[in-house]
Amino acid sequence: MSTPTTVAGRPVITAWSAVSSYGIGRAAFAEGLRERRGTVAGLGPEHGETPDGTGCVVPGFDIRTVLGKKGTRSMDRVTGLTVTAVGALLEEGDRNRAVGTGEGAAFALGTTTGSAQSMMDFTRDSLTGEQPFFVDPARFPNTVMNCAAGQSAIWYQLKGPNATIAGGRTAGLHALNYSRRLLASGRARTVLCGAAEEFSPARAWLERRSGNEGEDAAEPLGEGCAMLLVEPRDPDDPAQPVLAELLAVELGVVLDGDVRPALVSCLRSALRRAGVDADRVTAVARSGAPGPEGRAEAEAVAEVLGAAGHADLTPTGLIGDTGAAAAAFQAAALLSYAADRPGDAPGRVGVITSVDRTGTVGCALLGLR
Repeated sequence: MSTPTTVAGRPVITAWSAVSSYGIGRAAFAEGLRERRGTVAGLGPEHGETPDGTGCVVPGFDIRTVLGKKGTRSMDRVTGLTVTAVGALLEEGDRNRAVGTGEGAAFALGTTTGSAQSMMDFTRDSLTGEQPFFVDPARFPNTVMNCAAGQSAIWYQLKGPNATIAGGRTAGLHALNYSRRLLASGRARTVLCGAAEEFSPARAWLERRSGNEGEDAAEPLGEGCAMLLVEPRDPDDPAQPVLAELLAVELGVVLDGDVRPALVSCLRSALRRAGVDADRVTAVARSGAPGPEGRAEAEAVAEVLGAAGHADLTPTGLIGDTGAAAAAFQAAALLSYAADRPGDAPGRVGVITSVDRTGTVGCALLGLR
């Protein structure tokens, strides 16, 4: 094995794509956000029995139709969404495929548990079958949380480090921080970084049963996958399509049950680490978590950044509660916003914040181009 080479400087985002309730691809997501179009809709019988029969799902998404019949017979929904999002990014241009695949191309995916539906279905089959071992072995890989990342690596020949990071709504930030560390240590040449979540009856009922009675109603559940292509800044390559610079990622935990001070600490630390004043922040995308965590998140942002002066790009009200994929979609929202305003003053900064009921908080600062 070759000796790792440490990479100096901050990493940059050079491409992105998404599979969301707006459809497949970056253009569909950007257009939906631009129009501020809501996506909640009634669900058909193919989505199973859910508590309220509504959600924000990828329209008409059928794995075998989108990816073909080869290798997809036993593929579950979260894996299909992830493989599709990776493909949408890599197929946008020759450069993306050239730098984003092969040796040194790493993959970092954020999740909650992988597919809760696959886990429950497989367990149910083992309990209700004539014998516990009368199960479909081809579906067993779907029960482990790194199935989507592994399948994506096989599908597109991603031969660098491959990691799945569980973290609920903050999972995308954990994946982004892991990507930064891979590049800084020279363990990867580029990183496909993102997060995924599927809509399923199992997830819908788990969310319903784990909610706090009497708290604010949560947004309808959403699903999808957003992917970023992260690589070292190359000052010798004027053609490198830099969309944003990763200025800082800060993560924390809530030890006393109070989310607000934990997130305030993360935000101030990130601003200090990046050398950025709060008045340079032009856009903020919050996770929009339900209940007291979401209210504390909004209060923390107002305390550190002020209540006005920046665009609120929180996508939850449009594409639903996307769970583990939330932070990745927040990053996509910031990149879409910046692309629509190329003439804005230089030095603008976008902020992602995230909180989760499990006690994790985090934020990221992006230098938008």
